[in-house]
Amino acid sequence: MNMSEPELFSMSGLRGELRRNEPMSRHTSWRAGGIAERTYAPADLADLQDFLRRLPADEPVLAVGLGSNLLVRDGGVRGTVLLMHGALAELRMEGEHIYAQAGVAGAKLARFAAANELCGAEFFAGIPGTLGGMLAMNAGCYGSETWDKVLRVQVLTRSGELIERMPGEYEVGYRSVRRISDLGFGVCQEATHADAAKSEILNPRSSEELFVAAWLQFERGDVEAARQQIKALMEKRSASQPLQQPNAGSVFRNPPGNHAAKLIEGCGLKGRRIGGAQVSEKHANFIVNAGGATAADIENLINEVKATVERQTGIELHPEVRIVGEKA
Repeated sequence: MNMSEPELFSMSGLRGELRRNEPMSRHTSWRAGGIAERTYAPADLADLQDFLRRLPADEPVLAVGLGSNLLVRDGGVRGTVLLMHGALAELRMEGEHIYAQAGVAGAKLARFAAANELCGAEFFAGIPGTLGGMLAMNAGCYGSETWDKVLRVQVLTRSGELIERMPGEYEVGYRSVRRISDLGFGVCQEATHADAAKSEILNPRSSEELFVAAWLQFERGDVEAARQQIKALMEKRSASQPLQQPNAGSVFRNPPGNHAAKLIEGCGLKGRRIGGAQVSEKHANFIVNAGGATAADIENLINEVKATVERQTGIELHPEVRIVGEKA
């Protein structure tokens, strides 16, 4: 344990909620996974800054939004998990632009934009995550991506320093965001396709930063059409995705010029099951918890799908899912 009992319980003045031995199955959309040594749900951004400043320098920190696209292994995670959704939830107009904090869910952002007579945010309704994760992996759907809308971002360092950065400071690609750095390392949370998720890890021995907010720009336009598009996108998600079963959204990135779901289905993997984990019969790029799935079941099924597709087609699928923690 990185924090002693006296250190753990002497953090007076903090306004958030600190818990010990918290099941991460309560905080991930797969409803599976091990125990976190401790979790902290900050009251707001200032409280989060204060908390990070007080942590021991070697304390591992994992930040989680909605817990979608995140798999916590059955052995659990050491250190502290920051629960961002519900904490960093500020959403407001600043002149003609929107200021949104990292814990704001995509559907809420889309509706807020429409309510303020702005168009172009509709696609956020189709992303099952919060803005922090969307910024970190340049999440997108239906032809639009998060960073297309970014004016500037607000980041928080491991030591609690709040910084504003411009889009030009980042190298942004398909499901990939990397901060340009003279040291050759950068990016915060969910940085590349290989470890992309709607969760983040702050390494105390690096310059990594956590996205905590962004200023976003949208156009004035036909608001009623925007509302109808949001409704249509939500209906499309419901019709095409297994939303009634615990899942983590799309498991694999789409390869260039192809679709992961098509490749998986073409390999006869729809319905393939390991333990309680199953390749969805409704959408082949979704793995669902069909009942009692362990994190190991899910990880093993991810690996089997990846290996089968590569063996049969020669195409390597890259997971969007971030896998953290220790095996049981």
